[in-house]
Amino acid sequence: MNRLISPSSDAVSQAVDKYSDMIYRICLMYLKNKADVEDVFQEVFLKFMLQKEPFESEEHEKAWLCRVAFNKCKDLCKSFWRSRVSSIEEMEIPDETPDERELLRTVSALPDKYKQVIYLYYYEGYAVPQISSLIKKNENTVYTLLRRAKTLLKDRLEEESE
Repeated sequence: MNRLISPSSDAVSQAVDKYSDMIYRICLMYLKNKADVEDVFQEVFLKFMLQKEPFESEEHEKAWLCRVAFNKCKDLCKSFWRSRVSSIEEMEIPDETPDERELLRTVSALPDKYKQVIYLYYYEGYAVPQISSLIKKNENTVYTLLRRAKTLLKDRLEEESE
C-alpha cells in the first residue's frame, strides 16, 4: 500500500479505534497511574490530529503513534511536578489472566530500555529490524537488549515463584 495517509477527522477516529488499546497499554506500562495514562493517551492522539506530514503506510502510522506514546510517557516521568506515582499493585490491567497480569507487572518493572523492546517485540509483534528503526538503535543493540531483558525477566519470575 503506497497511498499516503494524512490525519483527517475520519483518520483520527479510525486511529483511535484501531490503536487505542496499544497506546493505552504502552502508557499503562510506563506510568502505572490511570489519570496520567488518560492524559498522555489524549496528548498522543492530539499530536496525531495535528500531524501535518502524511504517513507512508498504516505501519508507519502505527510506528509513529508508538514512538509518540513512548516519548510522551518518558517526558511525563521526567517532569518536575510528577512527585507521586501509584504503586504497581493499584494498576488496572483490563481483560488479563492472573498470570498475564503478573508477567505484565514484571515487564513494567524493567528499566525503560528493556521494557520498550520487550513490549514492541512480544506485545506488538514487531521484528527486530522494525524495532531498530522505531527506537533508532542498531539491530545488534536491539538483539542485545532483548536477550538481557529476557534474562532479567526469567530471573525475576523465578525469584517470585520461589
